[in-house]
Amino acid sequence: MKRVLLLTLLVLALVVAGAVDVARAFQPGANRGIAARRAQQAPWHGDYYHAAWGMPLALVVPPTAEMQTHWGWGVGNTRITTIYHQFGRNYPGPGYYNRQMFRPTPPWPSDTDQFGAYYIRGPW
Repeated sequence: MKRVLLLTLLVLALVVAGAVDVARAFQPGANRGIAARRAQQAPWHGDYYHAAWGMPLALVVPPTAEMQTHWGWGVGNTRITTIYHQFGRNYPGPGYYNRQMFRPTPPWPSDTDQFGAYYIRGPW
């Protein structure tokens, strides 16, 4: 009887230990190092400016947001990508954007990227 009880406790302990290892394997925010390196190499904005501002608009989302959806009109044009860029608290001063570098929203936009609002994560 003692052997069955000890064997049962041993199996239960192994199952609990295995469940803890599986739960620890997924860590939210694990791609932050990748995001920081990617943000150093690419601009936070796209090719279009926001019609109300005349320059690209940074839409700050919570720091826990890691993915964004780009909606497109047409077959297979909707995609999900990582939000790489991070909003910094240090304000470097007003930036200068040459409006000729960006395109306006087309009369019939075919993608949400053409509206000129781009997601960046809030500070962590």
